[in-house]
Amino acid sequence: MSESAQRRGADPAAILNQLTRVRAWAPGVLSHPWRWLLGWWFALFVGAQLAVLAFSPSSYRRGSVARGLLQVHEAAGRSLLGFTLLMALFNLVVIHILVVTANAYGLAAFALDAVVRVLVLELIPLAAPLYVAVNYSIPAGSELRRARQGGAFARLTAQGLDPLSREVLPRVLGGLSAVVLLAAVSCVISLLLAYFSIYGFTWAAIAPYSHAVGQIFGPTVTLIFCLKTVLFALTAILLPLVHGLGADATRTHFEVRGLVQMLALMLLIEILSLVGNYY
Repeated sequence: MSESAQRRGADPAAILNQLTRVRAWAPGVLSHPWRWLLGWWFALFVGAQLAVLAFSPSSYRRGSVARGLLQVHEAAGRSLLGFTLLMALFNLVVIHILVVTANAYGLAAFALDAVVRVLVLELIPLAAPLYVAVNYSIPAGSELRRARQGGAFARLTAQGLDPLSREVLPRVLGGLSAVVLLAAVSCVISLLLAYFSIYGFTWAAIAPYSHAVGQIFGPTVTLIFCLKTVLFALTAILLPLVHGLGADATRTHFEVRGLVQMLALMLLIEILSLVGNYY
């Protein structure tokens, strides 16, 4: 066991092994509600372990930064251009629909407000995490499951290394960075496309445009937007990886279960954000 693990008082890998064995034993013994609660407890426990490791300086030694940057490249670098083009095309279609509809009903003054609220506040914080989840975190969860079942975690533990710190944490940080990057790029593109679609190719409307957008992004709305984006990112990255650490199901079952759990939690977060923004 490494010195950092000894200072924490417990080996995260050993505790993770115990929880995984409980999850493997539970389906044949516990009722469905208890299995459901155990699954959420497992996710919360691993998430708490990863949060402690993320703020521990010892987690960023011996090439950990390089592994994290590699995961950022895997999660966002290869798909940044494709996602940006896809979101630009999607934004153009949605902006055109909203602007034409607003003009048809004599509500042209509210077109910009509708575009910013629909695209920037609601769709982009949801699209970026889902894209990263499908293209990165769910396949990464499968890789972790294969590595764990193949004995890679046990070999790291025997060498005095923490598998969570070396294998899971870089993927979590890389996925979170990818979601933030894709969301930020998409927001900038959406705001630019909204400006040119409504005002045309002129810079004369920069002042009223900035004033209108600034009125939308008040302190409360900005706080909810940032919190929702971070919570969506954590949900889309953590849950598929955590389910990949379990060894009690087939590949299809664990991926579907993680996806359902992720979508349910994201729906709850979205409902709470809508209540905070509009009620």
